[in-house]
Amino acid sequence: ETMTPTQKILVIDDEGDVGEFVSAAAQAIGFDCTSTTDATEFLKALTPDTSLILLDLMMPEMDGIELLRLLGERKCKSSIVLMSGVGKRVMETAEQLAQVLGLSIVGHLQKPFRLAELEEALTRSVKLAALPMVQPSAHITSNEELRTAIECNEFVLHYQPQIEIATGAVIGVEGLARWQHPERGLIHPDDFIGRLEKLGLIDELGWIVVNRGLSEVGQFANSDGRAPMLSLNESAFSLHDLKFPDILVSIAEKNGVSPANLTIEITESGLIEELSRTLDILTRLRMKQVKLSIDDFGTGYAMMQQLRNIPATELKIDKSFVQNMRNSDRDRIMVRKTIEMGHELGLHVIAEGVETSEQLDLLRQDGCDSVQGYL
Repeated sequence: ETMTPTQKILVIDDEGDVGEFVSAAAQAIGFDCTSTTDATEFLKALTPDTSLILLDLMMPEMDGIELLRLLGERKCKSSIVLMSGVGKRVMETAEQLAQVLGLSIVGHLQKPFRLAELEEALTRSVKLAALPMVQPSAHITSNEELRTAIECNEFVLHYQPQIEIATGAVIGVEGLARWQHPERGLIHPDDFIGRLEKLGLIDELGWIVVNRGLSEVGQFANSDGRAPMLSLNESAFSLHDLKFPDILVSIAEKNGVSPANLTIEITESGLIEELSRTLDILTRLRMKQVKLSIDDFGTGYAMMQQLRNIPATELKIDKSFVQNMRNSDRDRIMVRKTIEMGHELGLHVIAEGVETSEQLDLLRQDGCDSVQGYL
C-alpha cells in the first residue's frame, strides 16, 4: 500500500541512533521523517503539517512528560506514538495525561523494539493520523437555533443494537439523540447537550427523546411481535422531577410498550447532587418495573457509592476501558472485576464501544452479558 509522501513524521529521542533507526524505517516506507535529540530543535521543526510524532518519554534535559505538556499548550493536532523503556504503567499514565491535555495518542512502542513492530506502528498510526480529526466545534449553531430545534422538534434518534454475547441475538436498542438541522445536517450531542442544560431546556429534549423512542421501538419487533428492550439516556436534571416516573409510564403504555421493556440510563456524574430526591425517583421507577442502567460505569468518582445506593438492574462499562483492554492490563483487570462485581450484585453487564472482534472475544472470556458498538 503506497502512502502519500506528504506524511511528515517527527522523532525526538535522546539516543541519536534510535532516531536514525526510526527515520530509516519511515523513509523506507515512503514517509518524510526528521529526527532530533534536542527539545528546542524538536519544537522548531514541529509544523501544522506534521502528521505523526514519535516521542521518547525518558530524556535527560527535558523529559517527554514536559514535552507533552508543551504540545498540549500549543494545541498540537498531530498524532503521537510514545516510545519508552520504562514500565508499562508509566506509559499508560503518560497516555492518560496526554488525553487530558487534548492530545491524540495513537500507539506506544516499548523499547527495545524490532523493525517489524516499528513498521507496523508507523503504518497503523499514519492511517489513523490520516483520518479527519473531528474538531470540537466552536459551537456551529446559535442558542436561538437550539431553542427553535426544541420548538420544531428537529431531534431524531439513531438506534444502536445491544447484542447478547451468548446467543448473538439483538436484545435491546439504545436510542441516541441527534439534531437533524435543516441546513447544517446531522449534529452530534457534544454540540447541544451541555448547552441545553445551561439554557434550562434539557427536560424538553428528554421528553422529545422519550416520546420518539417509545413510538418508534415497535418497528424493531421480531416476527412474533416482540420488540427489543429500549434504552434511553436521561439527564440527571430530569431525575429531580417527582412527576417523572408517572409521566414516563403513561407515555409507555400509550405506545403499547410495557414499562418492563424500558431501561433508563443514568450517568454517574449527575447523581451526586440532591441524592435523596433522585433516589426517590429511581426507586419509584423500579417499582413501576422500569429498568435502570448505570451508564459510563468506572468514569465517575463515587462509583462504589452509586452501586450501593442505586436500585440499578444493569451496569454499562464505559467504552474507554473496553477500547484499551488489549493494550492495557490495568483496563483489562478493571473490566473483568466490574463484570464479576456486577454479576455478584445481580446486575446485567453490558460493554459499550466494542469495535473489534478481539474486544468481543476478551469480553466473552470475561463473562460479559451483552455488547454494543460499531462492530
